[in-house]
Amino acid sequence: MFRSPVPSPATALLDLGPMAQLRAGRLARRFSQLTVGLVLFGVSLALMVEATLGLAPWDVLHMALTDYLPLTLGQIVVLMSFVVLLLWIPLREKPGIGTVANAIVVGLAADATLALVTGPETLWARIALVLLGVGLNAVGGALYIGSQFGRGPRDGLMTGLSRRTGLSLRLVRTGIEVTAVVLGVLLGGALGGVLGLGTVLYAVGIGPLTQAMLPACTVDISAASR
Repeated sequence: MFRSPVPSPATALLDLGPMAQLRAGRLARRFSQLTVGLVLFGVSLALMVEATLGLAPWDVLHMALTDYLPLTLGQIVVLMSFVVLLLWIPLREKPGIGTVANAIVVGLAADATLALVTGPETLWARIALVLLGVGLNAVGGALYIGSQFGRGPRDGLMTGLSRRTGLSLRLVRTGIEVTAVVLGVLLGGALGGVLGLGTVLYAVGIGPLTQAMLPACTVDISAASR
């Protein structure tokens, strides 16, 4: 749901197809890391929802769509992930194992967390919850990106558009997320705490936080993938 930051040269991210991802080795660590990362990503989404202080840009759109479709928030996340994957076809992006896992696991984890967690009433507790959500989002993102199983659906849309248009990743990412927020607002997403402090904190903090964590989370498979 965000741009993959650049890790340190010693632990570079590799752009591998599904078979190469499997042949690269260290599968037990990488699959465990992928799973934990995606679950944390879904949990973080739910925590920000329960804090009612604003969601990440894509989730503004996801939440708005729940007013129009007979689906849960997590089911909307899954549905939109596969809609975004259709946009990969003209961009000639190649999905990896992590791409498909991302499309499914994040939404399931979000729904499971929403069923178990009830948001606090006090403002300070809600602020703490949204901060925890942003932090877990960064940790989850660093873990699943660093597992070397490929980009998530929204990440691939960004990289594909950047490659096709020649625009910077930063500019393309901003354009995509602004579009998601605008669509969400037009559908009523500014209501019910969907746009707010959490949206700002996510936009400002998620990139630096993920970039700081990614070098430690990136599994080095460069030798095995040659």
